Amino acid sequence: MSAPGLPEVSCSACDAVCCRLTVVVMPDDPVPRHLVDRTPEGLDVMARGEDGWCVAVDPLRMCCTVYEQRPAICRKFAMGSPYCRSEREAYARRYDDVGDHVDAAPSPIPLRLR
Repeated sequence: MSAPGLPEVSCSACDAVCCRLTVVVMPDDPVPRHLVDRTPEGLDVMARGEDGWCVAVDPLRMCCTVYEQRPAICRKFAMGSPYCRSEREAYARRYDDVGDHVDAAPSPIPLRLR
């Protein structure tokens, strides 16, 4: 349920914007290490594919392949939170402002968390 005056937010009607954010992996996160990259600054982060998506996302089923082992920051990311909404809006603006956004944006396939 969304707050009065705010549109409903649902992961099943999203381009998985959160799965394109930089996700810091903490030392105690149970993420399989082959899915982790190190930034030039020395931070461990979830690796991303050439398409910009987190490598843990199954592109055919649009679900997280390490859901039970996902980083704490992913566990804390709240659907419909102010951060979620601002990232969705920024994502939409980026592709509304790009003339050839059809080729640049991922297809709007629903994200299933499991």
